[in-house]
Amino acid sequence: MKILIVEDETAAYESLVEILNEIDPTIEVIGNTESISQTINWLNQRPLPDLILMDIHLSDGSAFLIFDHIEVEVPIIFTTAYDEYAIEAFKVNSIDYLLKPIKTNDLERSLQKFTKLSRTNILEYLSKVNQLAPTPRFTNKLLIPINDKLLPIDMQEVSFFYTTDKTTSIALSDGNTYSYPKTLEQIFPTLNPANFYRANKQYIISRNAVKNITVWFDSRLLITLDREVPERIYISKNKAADFKAWLVNE
Repeated sequence: MKILIVEDETAAYESLVEILNEIDPTIEVIGNTESISQTINWLNQRPLPDLILMDIHLSDGSAFLIFDHIEVEVPIIFTTAYDEYAIEAFKVNSIDYLLKPIKTNDLERSLQKFTKLSRTNILEYLSKVNQLAPTPRFTNKLLIPINDKLLPIDMQEVSFFYTTDKTTSIALSDGNTYSYPKTLEQIFPTLNPANFYRANKQYIISRNAVKNITVWFDSRLLITLDREVPERIYISKNKAADFKAWLVNE
C-alpha cells in the first residue's frame, strides 16, 4: 500500500509514519506535502498513491480548497485536532476521519475499512468528499481602519502582508503601509491562493509584486518585491519548488 501524507506539522507526520510502520511494515509512505498548493502540484505531477492521509488545517488554509482546483481520485482519511462541524459532516457522509492525537488502533481500523472498499465504494466515497468542499469566496477588497474612517483597498494594490511582535501591516505597491487588525493566519484563508503566497511566518506576498528571485547559498530563495520590505523575504529550501510552481502557474 502506497500512502501520501498531507501534514504540515513535522511531529505529527513523523508520528503517522511510525504508527503506519507499526501496523504494517510493508506500507510505503511515498510523499509528504505541507500545503494546498504543494499537494495540488504533487498529485498533478506524480503517480497517484493508493490512499491519502490528510490534515484538514494546513499552513495555507483548509484542505477542502484542494478539491476546488483538482479532482482527487484517491480515497482520503482526514485527520483533525478539532473542528466539530467537520467531524459531524464526516459521520453523516460515512467518510472516515481520525481525531488527533492519532492512536494506533484507530488508524489500523481506518486502514482495514479502506482495504474492504470496492471500486464502487471508492467512487461514492470521493463524491461525498467533494460535496463537503466549500466554495471559496475570496476577498477582493479590504477595509483598513484609520482613526475614525475606513479606507477601501483593492487586493490588486497589495504587495505583501507582514507581521512582527503581534502586529500586522499591509503594504501597498504605491509605497503606503497601514496597520491591519488581523493575524496572517486569519488573513490567508480569505485570499485567492493563485494570487497570494504564504512565504514564511512573517510574510504573505502577492504574485504581482514579485520582481526578482535570487537563489541563496543554502538553496533558499531570496525574494525581491516591487517595493521596500522591513526585512528580507526568504523561501525555505523545502518550499522553493512549490513557490516556483505557484509563481509560473496561472
